[in-house]
Amino acid sequence: MGDAAVRGRPATRGGSAAVVVPVVAIGVLVTVAVVAAGERVLEYRSPASHLVLETIDACVAVLVSYLVYGRFQRSGSRQDLLLLQGLAFLGVANAGLVLTLARSNSVEALGLWLPPPLRVLGTLLIAAAALLPARSVRTTTRRWALPPIAGVVLVFVVVLLWLGDRLPRASELGDGVGLPLASSTHAGLLVAQVVTLTGFAAAAVAFTIQARERDDVLLRWLGPACALGALARLIYLIFPSNGADWFYSGDVLRTGCYLLLLIGAGREISRYWSAQAEAAVAEDRRRMAREMHDGILQELAYIRSELAAVASVDEARAGRIAAAGDRALDEARHLLVALGRAADEPLADAVERAVEQIAQRYGVALRLELDASVAADSAQRHALVRIAREAALNAVRHGGAERVGIRLGEDGEGRYLEVSDDGTGFEPERRTAKEPGFGLISMRERAAALPGTFRIDSRPGGGTEVTVRW
Repeated sequence: MGDAAVRGRPATRGGSAAVVVPVVAIGVLVTVAVVAAGERVLEYRSPASHLVLETIDACVAVLVSYLVYGRFQRSGSRQDLLLLQGLAFLGVANAGLVLTLARSNSVEALGLWLPPPLRVLGTLLIAAAALLPARSVRTTTRRWALPPIAGVVLVFVVVLLWLGDRLPRASELGDGVGLPLASSTHAGLLVAQVVTLTGFAAAAVAFTIQARERDDVLLRWLGPACALGALARLIYLIFPSNGADWFYSGDVLRTGCYLLLLIGAGREISRYWSAQAEAAVAEDRRRMAREMHDGILQELAYIRSELAAVASVDEARAGRIAAAGDRALDEARHLLVALGRAADEPLADAVERAVEQIAQRYGVALRLELDASVAADSAQRHALVRIAREAALNAVRHGGAERVGIRLGEDGEGRYLEVSDDGTGFEPERRTAKEPGFGLISMRERAAALPGTFRIDSRPGGGTEVTVRW
């Protein structure tokens, strides 16, 4: 087969730095501004604004947890299981804050003391999802992913209702307006802030590292989202907030965390449906390939075999028909292989596959120098493969070549595809003027449509070299 094959390395996909860096920079600037001001930068009494933000945060957390639940059902990954449970607890915690607006003392206490433990538990689960090694869970566990969440919430509710009036109320803790650190907040609430801050920070670092190594859209947004969550908890720790009627600076960063999660969820859904569409197209291509193999190829092969019986009657005509049959078989086989290929196959792989088929069928040696980093879209890839195939076929059929070289690369003038051979060659000017040939016309037109340029260098006895640049 081939004498040598030189392949380059494809470019590696970058991580999530393009998302993490600006998000963290903005969050840090907001945090520094809040700390430097000595009080909350955004601080005013607005129960409606607070309620809107809590509702948004709760809805986004529940939506993303539902999305991750679907991922978990498909993957069975422990990371997805812990992530969906953590997000579900955060959603319930945000929804529980709305209860602080109620008039009943017991319900008010429940609204104040239920969210912190749920938030701590949710953050620890998210951190565990980011830090624990990847592992699959048992199939039976997949059916019991959500019931533990409802059970834990129910236990917390029962305990807090039982404690009732014995729990401190927000009015007993102070309104928290402009007060630093622990001057007016219960120690338990401060510990909860420290734990959630640590959990979000650890998850932000771990998810960012994973996003650099894995092509996962949701992971790419989990890192910056957790970073904003950590910064929000830092502001809450320095300037505690006890009143549900107040709108604080930390609320902005916290909502930004959930909005980043929403963006990640949207990207994940978009990629999922794109993958579904690509899978449907691939299945249809495979079906067409099977139909072609069982129909057209079989009939062409039969016609070709039957020519032997009539060759003695008109040998010249039988020879022309046999040559046409061979060309039709070559084209049908090429289409069969093309239908079976992945739609996103690299250009270097597609070119190599096409010319290797010709080399195997006609017994010629190949010299391949293909740079795998050279990219082309689907239409360009199809045109370039057809040009390479047509040039190699012409070298074998018309030039009697024994060696064919294929080069794919990029230089100062752009990307190029070069096909050379050691065949008999010809005079391009005379061929173009006298009998241009459909093959040459087809290659020129395909090259022009890239858009690109087409050049052919040849002389009698000196081989031929076809070069396409785009």
